[in-house]
Amino acid sequence: MEQFVIKGGRPLVGTVEIGGAKNAALAILAASLMTDETVTIDNLPNVTDINALLEAIERIGGHIERTGPHTIKLNCAHIDSFNIDCECIRKIRASYYLLGALLGRYKRATVPLPGGCNIGNRPIDLHLKGFRSLGAKIDISHGMIIADSDNLIGSHIYLDSVSVGATINIMMAASMAKGNTVIENAAKEPHVVDTANFLNTMGANIKGAGTDVIRIRGVEKLHGTDYSIIPDQIEAGTFMFAVAAAGGDVTIKNVIPKHLESISAKLVEVGCEVTEFDDSVRIECKGRLSHTQVRTLPYPGFPTDMQPQMVVAIGMGDGTSIVTESIFENRFKYVDELTKMGASIKVEGNTAIINGVEGYTGARVAAPDLRAGAALVIAGLAADGITVIDDITFVERGYEGIERKLKNLGALIEKVTTEKQIQKFILKVS
Repeated sequence: MEQFVIKGGRPLVGTVEIGGAKNAALAILAASLMTDETVTIDNLPNVTDINALLEAIERIGGHIERTGPHTIKLNCAHIDSFNIDCECIRKIRASYYLLGALLGRYKRATVPLPGGCNIGNRPIDLHLKGFRSLGAKIDISHGMIIADSDNLIGSHIYLDSVSVGATINIMMAASMAKGNTVIENAAKEPHVVDTANFLNTMGANIKGAGTDVIRIRGVEKLHGTDYSIIPDQIEAGTFMFAVAAAGGDVTIKNVIPKHLESISAKLVEVGCEVTEFDDSVRIECKGRLSHTQVRTLPYPGFPTDMQPQMVVAIGMGDGTSIVTESIFENRFKYVDELTKMGASIKVEGNTAIINGVEGYTGARVAAPDLRAGAALVIAGLAADGITVIDDITFVERGYEGIERKLKNLGALIEKVTTEKQIQKFILKVS
């Protein structure tokens, strides 16, 4: 079992480069199934969620050629199965994107119910509602979603609540439906826009992505394309809050500052300095943070995927902060682990009341999910003493080489697999 071991108390200084957006990449890889021609995708993050999806695509006949560490050529001209049932795909939430892609192109698909982090109820009823509105028949049996249609027909679809996954999934299927589709109350997240842009470069006709009304005119065929995935706003935000917690001065490159506005605004509010450039941001944090209030919201609001990282930082701030989680009901599972490090947090329903402490102390903790795992890494960077984080497979689902990037900023962190290696690290840094 792999673990991170960290000696905290060192400010972060230097430059870090952000990789491609995992959430955009998952949808774009699925959308690549919708053409017989070769698709070249650049800025692809090398993380376990991405590799699981690539393995699933290969299993049904996709041909993948890695031409660089973050570039692939993908050809899906010889898909020979529409039943995707492998252990790799059951572990990730984005398995459902294969449903929209295969249904759009082949009018049939069988895909496992989605897995991923257990951060709360993430129903797929809106996805299925959208597919049914397009004319698909849907059945759920033995843990599998079975979809088929003689013909997909464009429709007017109103989403009862904002859902990134449903927006992208319906958008993919509707791209090759007959006629026009309108998605109202659509999600506006950057990876929704990136997926729409990718489909449009393949010949789709999608307008309005990034607003709450998306209009799609179905086309008969999509073609190959070359595409570069947007930078990962959540990875960038994670490093920003790492600096806020540990202190320091870091320039974060390969970002779109517009995507980080809600994060930057909150960091400035609690006492950090954030300077925006064309494709980078600089964050400086030199003193104790102040308290704040925040509610997670769909984009452009404060992202739920940044909530644990922010709580770690303001947990060492002055006064009492209040964080309300309005997206996922189980997102505070990490609080028990953070309490082991000295945090003072009381969770009442979907609200956390955070009383700032002087600092954290190192402890042995376990990552309960992807973003909570990253938050515990941040806590370890800021803590006094040694922190060991178990179950880091969660972290590696969404962060490529996070320990390497942090080491380049001056952090004392290692990935280890044995108690002997932990003791060796402790002796080295003592």
